[in-house]
Amino acid sequence: MNGKFRWLIVSLVALATIINYIDRGALGFLWPEISEELNLTKTDYAIILNVFTFAYAFGQTLFGKIFDWIGTRMGFVLSIVVWSAATMLHAVATSLTTFAVFRGLLGISEAGNWPGATKANAEWFPINERALAQGIFNSGAAIGGIVSPLIIAYLFVFLGSWQATFIAVGALGFLWLIPWLLIYKSGPEDHPWLSEEERQYILTGQRDKETNEVATYAPTTGQILSRKESWGVILASFFLDPIWWLFVGWLPLYLSETYGFGVKDIGLYAWVPYVGAMLGAWFGGWLAGNRIKSGWSVNKARKVVISLGGVIMLISLLMTINAGSPLIAVLLMAAILFGFQTAVGNIQTLPSDFYSGKSVASLAGFAGTAAKLAVVGLNFLIPFITVNSYAPAFAVGAGLAIMTVLSVLIFCPNIKPLKPTAV
Repeated sequence: MNGKFRWLIVSLVALATIINYIDRGALGFLWPEISEELNLTKTDYAIILNVFTFAYAFGQTLFGKIFDWIGTRMGFVLSIVVWSAATMLHAVATSLTTFAVFRGLLGISEAGNWPGATKANAEWFPINERALAQGIFNSGAAIGGIVSPLIIAYLFVFLGSWQATFIAVGALGFLWLIPWLLIYKSGPEDHPWLSEEERQYILTGQRDKETNEVATYAPTTGQILSRKESWGVILASFFLDPIWWLFVGWLPLYLSETYGFGVKDIGLYAWVPYVGAMLGAWFGGWLAGNRIKSGWSVNKARKVVISLGGVIMLISLLMTINAGSPLIAVLLMAAILFGFQTAVGNIQTLPSDFYSGKSVASLAGFAGTAAKLAVVGLNFLIPFITVNSYAPAFAVGAGLAIMTVLSVLIFCPNIKPLKPTAV
């Protein structure tokens, strides 16, 4: 029986992700108070949102390189210190410009959470457990979406102002640093608290079952971008991520415009899709690990689970076009996000399937940047195609689900550790 210390590591990363979503969600929930006090408009909010998204896209690549440069432990410290400070600085914002500046700083730094989690996963988990570990981490985003309205509302009522709420929310990240610095002393190779049995379980389990090889290839940026497998990861992320953000960014407006919901009604329904996301994150990780343990190759397990997630998304998105009631709509959206998380956890493990830990965060960062640029494009597109209904948006999502699966099947012919190409 191997130890469980690695699960404590991924739990801390998942907790950081919950805090990440609470911090980013605070502005939207507090905006009615902010806009009234500072005389800001909905257009101002859209500008601030896009500043965050562009910064978030750039931050994925930047922090991917930073994590590969300074390591997982200090990479997370830098990321969460900056994003927590940026959250607290919102309390002194007084204009569109200052909110945009602080929001941009938040976007750059919050982006580090994703390549950092992928790198931690590659270091701390054997291949057959990586998708489950990634799923636990990803469920932090779903849990954050569920709990952030409650936490922010409670803090606002208790503290009495939006300024104090930003300070309190930002402080959560600094509190997280205490257990992180105490527990994450080093990687598994020489961590003093790790039993030798668990250390060997992790390190030997990082070998591909078919080839008995561990990923040791750590290419440069140019070499990463010259491999078609890297582009399979980047394109899959580019096509898939807008599906998540279609609901994160536009679900409240969909419920308001389609069913005439007010704030209270939106609050009663908007959490439901995130429950599906949470369950999908766990299911996709469990299924991939179960299949690999049963004898499937990593290549087969990843592709089958990613394809299953794609099929679930495709069918549910097409059914949402004709949703007959708000309850049916949000239940179908729960199925969509279930399929999304089933697929995305396995897509996010691909960098560690192909490359060594020294390049994993870099590829994850490139994929994250591509994904967020696609989200920016979607945000510009949605207002033009949803004038009469949101059916075109769901149709676009169905097409994106198909392209996601095809990107992996076409550009990643055999998911296994890569070797340098012959000169």
